[in-house]
Amino acid sequence: MNPAVDRLAFLPFPDGVTSALLITEYAIKILALGMVPENRQPSSSQAWLLAILFIPIVGVPLFLLLGNPYITGRRHVIQAEANRLYEEALEKWPTVPDSVRIPPGVRTVLEMNRNLTAIPCMSGEFVGLHSDYAASLATMTDAVRTARDHVHIEFYAQSWDDETDAFFTAAVEAAERGVTVRVLVDHLGSLRYRGFKVLRRRLRHSPVELHLMLPINPFVGRFRRPDLRNHRKLLIVDGHHGFIGSQNLIARNYGSPRNTRLGREWVDLMMEVRGEIVQAMNGVFAVDWYSECGEVIGTFEELSRGTSVPAGRAGGDPTAGDPVSAFQLVPSGPGYRTQPNLRMFTQLIGQAVDRIRIVSPYFVPDEALLHAVTSASYRGVDVELFVPEHADQFMVHHAQRSYYRALLEAGVRIHRFRSPAVLHTKMLLIDDYGGVVGSSNMDQRSFNLNFEISLLVLGGEALAEMNDAVDAYLEDSAPLGLETWQSRPWPGRYVDNVARLSSALQ
Repeated sequence: MNPAVDRLAFLPFPDGVTSALLITEYAIKILALGMVPENRQPSSSQAWLLAILFIPIVGVPLFLLLGNPYITGRRHVIQAEANRLYEEALEKWPTVPDSVRIPPGVRTVLEMNRNLTAIPCMSGEFVGLHSDYAASLATMTDAVRTARDHVHIEFYAQSWDDETDAFFTAAVEAAERGVTVRVLVDHLGSLRYRGFKVLRRRLRHSPVELHLMLPINPFVGRFRRPDLRNHRKLLIVDGHHGFIGSQNLIARNYGSPRNTRLGREWVDLMMEVRGEIVQAMNGVFAVDWYSECGEVIGTFEELSRGTSVPAGRAGGDPTAGDPVSAFQLVPSGPGYRTQPNLRMFTQLIGQAVDRIRIVSPYFVPDEALLHAVTSASYRGVDVELFVPEHADQFMVHHAQRSYYRALLEAGVRIHRFRSPAVLHTKMLLIDDYGGVVGSSNMDQRSFNLNFEISLLVLGGEALAEMNDAVDAYLEDSAPLGLETWQSRPWPGRYVDNVARLSSALQ
């Protein structure tokens, strides 16, 4: 007997109702076959179709709620308008500054990034790379204390706690002395942390302007796909001094008593820069600010005019280690339908000749990225992947593990950062000329659901310090061998494969 008929036969409905339910179920499945795959990756389409065909009572509502990875409705209109303002402000900028020399073959990547995001390559000064959690917070706090005009703070998770007290106190004091301080924080990303309530209460009683990113409040008509996140981490002071990376404004154990008992702390990294590139960072903040509150701030106007870099900052050869490097900012997320971060990662990996170093707490690649990484290894490139021994998210941890065999068989060297620490840095290094640092993981969520920000760095002292940071991670990591991995118990393999399937439900 047909499974659907057999299932409905036991329901206490009249024959007419049973037939109607059966026809409806088949109609939904037939429609799903033609509608789900539209403009969707094959792996995602297959996972959604499996859910709809086998468990329609669960799969259909989930697809209606979570199936569209893009922003829609009012927010889509606002985001499109903000992107237009940013693109118009940057249209007179050259794709690559005349004073900046770049390695051969990289220009096409820069042109692709600009086509996808409107942001050109810019010059800038690398100031430092901050890998110590407390020192990074202290440096950002000092920067806020020097502010004269404005401070823009955009971080996914924020909490006013013992470790961040000095930073937020400095922000409030800056606002009280007349500096414009604007704060963007992801609503659901921070809501679960106790210090977030303290943050909202204290900032509301100060001159600081605070807005929630991607808020959900059905009572005032603000609703969207509930698992979209603004995952960016940006600090801009006076439009010329900036910080970008993976660290959130929260205690290193995320305020969790359980993490404290386990000794679990997050290991992160922030890059400090000055000059033209900070204007691009300010532009991304302006887009997000406009998207959340509808206010156009002066950043777009400043970008359209262009601001000269202080004397002695411009020019130089980034491949020769001069202080000024070339940078390109690459925002991505539901506001961009072309996956700029994924395309950049794939193209850079495909151009590698000697070495690739990937640091990602969540490595769940799509087919294109997996093929790019394994193909690089097969053609003789030395490929290293750094991941936490135990990621902080159960499903992502197991989905990530499901790719280890293919990577190890291709010759990729996997280093697992020893627990209980959580390696949270997101970084990519290509040969000796290029690197990427920012908020974007190499997983399906970062490619499709999160608003992310990545900084492409070309040459200069920054690359040496980025490699030094990876070398430090290597000392705290254990290598994973293929034979050891293949001998792991089968229950773990089963969970890994189930998690891999669920990771494509986007």
